[in-house]
Amino acid sequence: MAAESAAVEFRIDRRSGVATYLQIVQQTKQALRLGVLEPGDRLPTAREVVEATAINPNTVLKAYRELEREGLVEARRGLGTFVRRTLGGAADAAAAGGPLRGELADWARRARAAGLEKDDVGALFTAVLESTFSTSSADDTNDPNDPNDTDDANGAETAGRSHKGGQER
Repeated sequence: MAAESAAVEFRIDRRSGVATYLQIVQQTKQALRLGVLEPGDRLPTAREVVEATAINPNTVLKAYRELEREGLVEARRGLGTFVRRTLGGAADAAAAGGPLRGELADWARRARAAGLEKDDVGALFTAVLESTFSTSSADDTNDPNDPNDTDDANGAETAGRSHKGGQER
């Protein structure tokens, strides 16, 4: 019985500045986090990826070797490359009908309706992720009497601002 490739299609952005093999690694990891790929699924063959993306086969193989080095996939001679494990616990939350995905989709639609471009939404989302998951924000009490606290009363970062002639720029 031949294994079928999992429903993952790599999209290569040649203008992103991210190495092509890393784009494949990142997209595979995202598919693992979202439950698109599950243990036992076969990744597309290098030939299939080359035909779909017009990239060098060695680039695909480099990406697959990186995923294998991280223990996420395993190559089986003559059979293909198979998923060994998933990442994170997001698969249930990210499922098409999951409540978190629905809330996030609603938020993205509101952001678009408010005139934000895709890159603006990505930057905003990344900033919120960073502040939510940073280790320092969990300990930040925003104490105005703490000389080591670099946030002002409104939570804005004040450390490292340039002063010229005693005035902030």
